[in-house]
Amino acid sequence: MAVGAVVLFVVTVVGRRPWPRGADLRRALLAGALLAAHFGLWIASLSLTSVTASVVLVCLQPVFVVVIARVVMQEPAPPRLVAGIVVALVGAVTIAFDHADGAAASSAVGNALALGGAVAIAIYVLVLRAQQADVLASSAVITITAAVTILPVAVIADAPLTPCDGPQAFWLLMLALGPQVIGHTALNAALRRLPASVVSGSILGEPVIAAALAAAFLGERIGLQTLVGAVVTLLGVFVLVRAQTLTTTTTTTTTTTTSTPTSS
Repeated sequence: MAVGAVVLFVVTVVGRRPWPRGADLRRALLAGALLAAHFGLWIASLSLTSVTASVVLVCLQPVFVVVIARVVMQEPAPPRLVAGIVVALVGAVTIAFDHADGAAASSAVGNALALGGAVAIAIYVLVLRAQQADVLASSAVITITAAVTILPVAVIADAPLTPCDGPQAFWLLMLALGPQVIGHTALNAALRRLPASVVSGSILGEPVIAAALAAAFLGERIGLQTLVGAVVTLLGVFVLVRAQTLTTTTTTTTTTTTSTPTSS
């Protein structure tokens, strides 16, 4: 987070981008704290449960986006959205109760942390829906806030604050430049043009890629129950995102048709 913050800060200053103010600044600060919570919880989960279970559960964020939008913002939830949520939750529960490795307590905590990370990033997405400030400047404020927020947690946990060796420094740099600077900045930009649930649903391919990499480089083997749960979860999220996309398209078409004057 600190490396990403430095990069985005320099880009913003050199490019003379306008810093967010007022409500946009408050949203960016809140989003930064939520991003810190997301990464703190999710990264912690990776040492307590499988990569596949962790990534699939954190990818439940579209479900939480729709649920929170419905409960807090009173946004409608058509039957297809509800169906997608139910299917995804069934898959998540299936994963959560897979303790084939015998480490039931450890897996349960890891799965719970991953779900917490999903809730944090879902609220993050909803907070940034109304953001109007410059994307790069806003992303810089968000990342700086996240780094500052997570620092005392790392200090209290007595976590190392510098890389242990060259390879670790290289991979931390890649994480900062790839997923953080490019990935989350692109996410922030996409939220200006697409519904929050659709943007969240764009991560559907992540669990498949993560599972393949974990098997190839970490020697991780996926249990049958986790595999079935992952497929069910991703199917539910796909149904949810598809339903949200169709609803948005229908609403846009109806609005356009209604607002277009007809010739006599």
